[in-house]
Amino acid sequence: MTILIIWLIAFCLIAFFVHQGWNNGVSQKLDKILPGFLKSHGDNRYLWVIALAVLGATALVNPVDMLLVVLLLAVIGLIVMALVNWVGNKTPH
Repeated sequence: MTILIIWLIAFCLIAFFVHQGWNNGVSQKLDKILPGFLKSHGDNRYLWVIALAVLGATALVNPVDMLLVVLLLAVIGLIVMALVNWVGNKTPH
């Protein structure tokens, strides 16, 4: 129960500060990081505020879990890239 309350407080605070700073640079910084098809260009404010607040609150409450998920996804991505390169080299040109 305590973890839930801490997560809710962190979620509310992060959501508040991201919402307040959306026009002061959060949107532009987000557009620099994201690939073209995910860029917000200032739109979808509430979607990105909620997404960033969930990620931030979860990273504050369970940082080890988040790190392990990121590492797992990175390993899976590297394996997929290696398989794609291997299959690409096997095909005749």
